[in-house]
Amino acid sequence: MPKLTRRGFLATTGAALSVRGIAPLARTGSGRRILTLVYDNGLGMMRAVEKVVP
Repeated sequence: MPKLTRRGFLATTGAALSVRGIAPLARTGSGRRILTLVYDNGLGMMRAVEKVVP
C-alpha cells in the first residue's frame, strides 16, 4: 500500500470526485441504469456496481 501524505490524499480524492462529476456530462444517449450491490472480498465490504443498458 503506497504511503499517502495529507496533500496527496486530498489531491487523489479531488481528482476522483471531479471524474465522477464530469462523467455524467460526457455521456450521451439514453439507457437504463442498473445498480447492483456486490460483496468485494478485496475491500471486505459491499460496493455498488452501475451498468448502463441500452
